[in-house]
Amino acid sequence: MELKQQEYFMQEALKEAKKAFDLGEVPIGCVLVVDGKIIGRGHNLRETSNDATSHAEIQAIRQANQALQSWRLNGAKLFVTLEPCPMCSGAILNARIAEVYYGAYDLKAGTAGTLLNLLADRRFNHQCLVTKGVCYQECQALLQNFFGAIRQKNNEKD
Repeated sequence: MELKQQEYFMQEALKEAKKAFDLGEVPIGCVLVVDGKIIGRGHNLRETSNDATSHAEIQAIRQANQALQSWRLNGAKLFVTLEPCPMCSGAILNARIAEVYYGAYDLKAGTAGTLLNLLADRRFNHQCLVTKGVCYQECQALLQNFFGAIRQKNNEKD
């Protein structure tokens, strides 16, 4: 996929992340693309839903499954603003997503190359092509602004 297309779809994921930010959620957004068309969107909703599985990727995968009326997302490309965690990497593999593009690296829970790479592990029956750092600075800045605001708010309470 061309860099311009990668950046376009990551900008769409960033729109989703900003929705999460506005809700007071960790700003992570995701879109799923098939044949150049977005068929699934999601943003982090863990706090709002009180559901530990309400990650952006899970939301987008569920929407894409409904759009295609299939649990298989063969040929799909997933764009997410933060590197997938173990749960989301598992869902990506189970959905048979072909390619994953992410923005910011997750030094604490990243399983698409940072801590380990579940998506390329040959012991599983499916692997994904992974492209790292798409719109990295913008994805990273959104997360830093979110956590910076929380730290500032907590410091003002003291």
